Amino acid sequence: MITLSVPDERFLPLVGDLGPDVRIIVWDMEDEAPADEREALSIVAVPYYKVGKAMFRRVHALPNLRLLQIPSAGYEHAVAHVPPGVSLASARGVHDAGTSEMAIGLALAVLRGIDDAARDMVTGTWRWRELTSLADRRCLIVGYGSIGAAIGERLEAMEAEVVAVARTARTIADDRIVHGADELPTLLGSAEVVFVVTPLSDETRHLVDARFLAAMPDGALLVSIGRGGVVDQEALLVEVASGRLRAALDVTDPEPLPPDHPLWRTPGVLITPHIGGAVRAADRRFAALLRRQVEAIREGREPENVVAIGPKASEPNG
Repeated sequence: MITLSVPDERFLPLVGDLGPDVRIIVWDMEDEAPADEREALSIVAVPYYKVGKAMFRRVHALPNLRLLQIPSAGYEHAVAHVPPGVSLASARGVHDAGTSEMAIGLALAVLRGIDDAARDMVTGTWRWRELTSLADRRCLIVGYGSIGAAIGERLEAMEAEVVAVARTARTIADDRIVHGADELPTLLGSAEVVFVVTPLSDETRHLVDARFLAAMPDGALLVSIGRGGVVDQEALLVEVASGRLRAALDVTDPEPLPPDHPLWRTPGVLITPHIGGAVRAADRRFAALLRRQVEAIREGREPENVVAIGPKASEPNG
């Protein structure tokens, strides 16, 4: 018997009937797992947005847990908390559509002056000016993974030029060239819009630093949609406060961004509260992933998107 926990009741009809050998329970991880279910739980689906260290510690009380399924594409926050021998799976693919739409929306809002127009509505100000379209813009996508590729597809449909960057250079489907991160210094100088979608790691923390930003041309737009720690916000503040660059941020460091942080009030900056993946479609896609994970375990296959396995009992865990 496979026992799956989902974070709340809205997932029950979305996951549906998985067969007589699968039980589904609701567990939001706010408290310990029900005592009569701890032995049985084999897959735990983690809630969106509210899991901290204390909540992750609760899965260590589940002796037969096989898979910890997080709802985000990023997983750096969870790796240190995986119980010994348990697989950790990301939600790679679940948020491609929602997050890429958000990235495009942020870019359009700034380039087409929608953010300023919304502010002008408060005072009833009719302010006409010539603006910039995404069409014909040279767009650099830093972090060309699943979400980065989804952004690229949408940009090309809008007649923008796409330049892809990942950790290492490679050629992928349709002979698309993905540049390596070591090429950024030469690529940034011609990038009119830079989308940053990289996961957060020791390697990528403050990747977008003063040198990175200085390499961007005057008037360029930075769209940060991955993890807030990838961007050095103090360095960014210097550039946007001077008016040389603009920025649209769905992620910040820390989150929530403190109310007195100057980025809130800096002209040329648009901030949204980490809602790139917060769309109803994500629930359906996460439920579909859970169904596939159950099927994989039922058939003895490795689940999808496994990014880590908890250490052996003799190894330190984080």
